[in-house]
Amino acid sequence: MAQGHVILERNRHCGHLEIDIVSLASDGIHFVEVKTRRYSVQAPPQENVGFVKQHRMAAAALNYLSSARGRNYGDMECHLDVAAVLYSEDGSTLSISYLPDAVLPIFW
Repeated sequence: MAQGHVILERNRHCGHLEIDIVSLASDGIHFVEVKTRRYSVQAPPQENVGFVKQHRMAAAALNYLSSARGRNYGDMECHLDVAAVLYSEDGSTLSISYLPDAVLPIFW
């Protein structure tokens, strides 16, 4: 929301697919995967969005756009983003990184 997004939905399930956040911004509609990790984990959270998850994100976005709620946004630019949240050992938030267009589903 700090970057000008309006949240349309959170935790939208469509069958076995899920979209963590669907938001609307001036540049189009965004489908956001949120990954959280504790600081002690070696890899940053965004590195856990592998090929299978990227494929599911694209499928969930298409499912949303073909649904009654998503039809109004079908002509807009679509973005598949990742939000990475890193927590300390005591549970407080260390950092939040927003990675727009982290997934580019051009070969699916």
